[in-house]
Amino acid sequence: MLTKRIVPCLDVKGGRVVKGIKFRDHRDAGDPVELAAFYNKEGADELVFYDITASSDERAIMLDVVERTASRVFIPLTVGGGLRSVEDMHRLLQVGADKVSINTAAVLNPRLITEGARRFGSQCIVLGMDAKRVPGSNPVRWEVFTHTGADGGRGTGLDAIEWARRAVELGAGEIVVNSIDADGTRAGYDLELLRSISESVPVPVVASGGAGTPEDLFQAVITGKADAVLAASIFHYGNYSIGEVKEYLAGKGVPVRREAAK
Repeated sequence: MLTKRIVPCLDVKGGRVVKGIKFRDHRDAGDPVELAAFYNKEGADELVFYDITASSDERAIMLDVVERTASRVFIPLTVGGGLRSVEDMHRLLQVGADKVSINTAAVLNPRLITEGARRFGSQCIVLGMDAKRVPGSNPVRWEVFTHTGADGGRGTGLDAIEWARRAVELGAGEIVVNSIDADGTRAGYDLELLRSISESVPVPVVASGGAGTPEDLFQAVITGKADAVLAASIFHYGNYSIGEVKEYLAGKGVPVRREAAK
């Protein structure tokens, strides 16, 4: 089994890290630059920075905040929010991002995935997917949502599994799968969604939405077959540290990187 990555997520709104439940009722969690530096020191494997209202506000991402955040970390940094063009991607990579995450823009213009992959390489292009179970569906289906930073999002009619496959065919090198139903609830990831996508695509899948305990992260990589686990609330509010989660996973036989970044 390859080493599994632990990835804190910084959802940024108005220049501050926030966390809500199912994309609503956000509360403050701190300064993104300081939190990034803290997680870098604590041994996070990667870091994700989402400007969560850039798309819904129809504005560009806050490059200055991204640049200050990138200057404090020495681990891979994925940044998303408000990206609409290859030039937007280029600007983010110039100020310190290692990978760019696209969600709304990819749905509106799937060619953007291909254009980005051709210019920067598939390893730089992350598909961010916000998915929600379709009520009453049998077998269960999940719908892709966009513009999720403001009002809970807009349904697209896209099937999450089909969209994941298509995005990889277009050039996406990684997929962050976020369950809207589980987001911020700390009740565990949507393991059925995770496993369905993990078994459908040949690229790394990152679990997002619902982490409450180290056991939830363990289940994401074992039952959900995720390659990495993204979490926010449990780290931001001090429920668990990066080290505690890694110790737990290692004790259950999951390979993790143990040394902290310098």
